[in-house]
Amino acid sequence: MKICVAQIRSEKGNIKANIQNHLRWIELAVSEKTDMIVFPELSLSGYEPELAKNLATDQNDERLQVFQDISDAHQMAIGVGLPIRSEVGILIGMVIFQPNQPRQTYFKQILHPDEKPYFVEGSQHTILAIKDRNIALAICYESLQPQHVKKARERGADIYLASVAKSQTGIDKAYAHFPKIADQHSIPVLMANCIGFCDNYLSAGQTSIWDAEGVLCGQLDIQSEGLLIYDTVSKNNP
Repeated sequence: MKICVAQIRSEKGNIKANIQNHLRWIELAVSEKTDMIVFPELSLSGYEPELAKNLATDQNDERLQVFQDISDAHQMAIGVGLPIRSEVGILIGMVIFQPNQPRQTYFKQILHPDEKPYFVEGSQHTILAIKDRNIALAICYESLQPQHVKKARERGADIYLASVAKSQTGIDKAYAHFPKIADQHSIPVLMANCIGFCDNYLSAGQTSIWDAEGVLCGQLDIQSEGLLIYDTVSKNNP
């Protein structure tokens, strides 16, 4: 299968405009015959914790129907980021669209301390079975916590996909951590980061893919939107 990680610039708080930008990159992923595309953390709202309460919605928001339509038409899974409202508070969510299936949402389970005034934590791993692969989802800070990938591997994951919104400091930590866990757990790691200003920092891009031995096999730059595609059967990735 072919999995695509997208590096985009989100417009602060403008879900309508961000949907249109997502569609642009999804169209390109469709042309490359990919089976799945995942965007950075909170990609549809931008990573803006102070705005999350007002922007929060749910996975059945009618504005998201366009993603389901594309998923059905092109047999592609799509993961987009949104703040999600619940009875217990606002969660950092990744809404997943799969062909002719009900929508589901993965909720970030381990929050950075700075996020706790704005969000509550999720409680369940999500592993997507697509074609011949089991894909574990992670969102930013939790992907740097060793127990998260360990639990995902124990649940049968054979690809680890992290949707993030990281500054250069965060990217430096990711570049130290992800090769190690890829090699330790014999699992490819795919990271989708954003570019542009988020919250109170500049997001540093460098969306990347490491193979199951921890070797960096693809990377984008720090300032351009783009896609990386991982082919699970190719020896020439990406």
